Amino acid sequence: MSSPRCVALLVVCLLGASLIATVSPSAVSQQPNILLILADDYGFHDIGYHGSEIQTPNLDKLAGEGVKLENYYVQPICTPTRSQLMSGRYQIHTGLQHSIIWPEQPNCLPLDSPTLADKMRESGYSTHIVGKWHLGFYKKECLPTNRGFDSYFGYLTGSEDYYTHKHCTGFCGFDLRNNLEPVRNNTEYSAFLFAKKAINVIEDHDTTKPLFLYVPFQSVHAPLQVPDKYIAPYRHIKDRNRRIYAGMTACMDEAIGNITNAMKKKGLWNNTVLVFSTDNGDWFPTLVNLAGGSLNGTKPLDGFDQWSTISEGTSSARKEILHNIDPLHKPKGQSHFPDIFDTRTRAALRYGDWKIITGNPGNDKWIPPPHLNLPASSKPSHLKNIWLFNITADPNEYNDVSLEKLNVVEFMLTRLAHYNATAVTPRFPKGDPASNPQLHGGDTHTHMRTGRCPMMCSFHDKSSV
Repeated sequence: MSSPRCVALLVVCLLGASLIATVSPSAVSQQPNILLILADDYGFHDIGYHGSEIQTPNLDKLAGEGVKLENYYVQPICTPTRSQLMSGRYQIHTGLQHSIIWPEQPNCLPLDSPTLADKMRESGYSTHIVGKWHLGFYKKECLPTNRGFDSYFGYLTGSEDYYTHKHCTGFCGFDLRNNLEPVRNNTEYSAFLFAKKAINVIEDHDTTKPLFLYVPFQSVHAPLQVPDKYIAPYRHIKDRNRRIYAGMTACMDEAIGNITNAMKKKGLWNNTVLVFSTDNGDWFPTLVNLAGGSLNGTKPLDGFDQWSTISEGTSSARKEILHNIDPLHKPKGQSHFPDIFDTRTRAALRYGDWKIITGNPGNDKWIPPPHLNLPASSKPSHLKNIWLFNITADPNEYNDVSLEKLNVVEFMLTRLAHYNATAVTPRFPKGDPASNPQLHGGDTHTHMRTGRCPMMCSFHDKSSV
């Protein structure tokens, strides 16, 4: 696109896929508005343009006008991927490489480096978040409005009921906030509630400033819930859970359409970069540089500025992706190549066409569509702890070639060792009893203990929020 009025950019980033509208850097004559939408636990085959049975007309239309990134990686769970997005750093460099931040843990995204929102605000943007945070809330400094966002509406934990907005992992509590205040007596389905609040932000936006709006939807994370009318078009799907999931996806697609229509109505669309992704990528340096901001003051970043690749199709500067190194996961087998890297450790890395996995290969709870039934390519082993795949020739990671390609294995292990030498100790503290929402009027709440307060104290004073 050469016209300076057309800066609407869509980047759809699914697990292994992404979508973006092609825009020349010269077309960006002013700081663009940036609309960053995240779907939660959304799969590659669950969007219409990938041939899915699930209808997503709004995303399909945006995809048709945008650039699809079809070789795109995200973390498999919430906190690590969101920490990468907000910090621009691998989770091994923030201490969030093990599991997620649980509601009862005194933990959050480290405060020692600015967030993406901090850098956007520094660049003159109005910054807002509507939706899921899941980067910690045990003390007030961890909350979104203290991490660079001018306003926040949403929930702090990892999952909750779509209607009652209560979570029950460990302790049960109410979790819906407008900035610092609980929002009670609201039972609206979250996809529409968050879309409505995002539209309010758009309608109230002062157009003399550029807008950075981050909308991390609850959809389509468990629990599987959606209004019945969105399930009805999928009666032909035999599996009940898949029917509900399809309805949830359709509902989210409608909500996204409502948000983009609001951007057009406000007159913002033709100078907007829209990124749609599942839970991330090199967005921190890419968006900060696109916004005319500076990366000064950050900890060393692991992300690359990918704008020229996205807008012009140039080669990407990225040659490898570290998926993770998790030393807290139970070791598996015995160490091979001990002089290079402890292969008992759960880790994974891609370099070029190659992907290596060590230790316990991970979560076996992936649930394919019911009509798919692929036989295993090998028998499980309690001793094996190295796998190597050529994911260009074998994208399904079906054929392990680690024994045939020992030279590649050794090289990949040296890359893991390189990253491991830079890793910080995982931050995974024990739960704090003071986090019990029943100590805070039933609300999910900051719960940091101080020397002036007993272990089971309640924090109802404003200074503690």
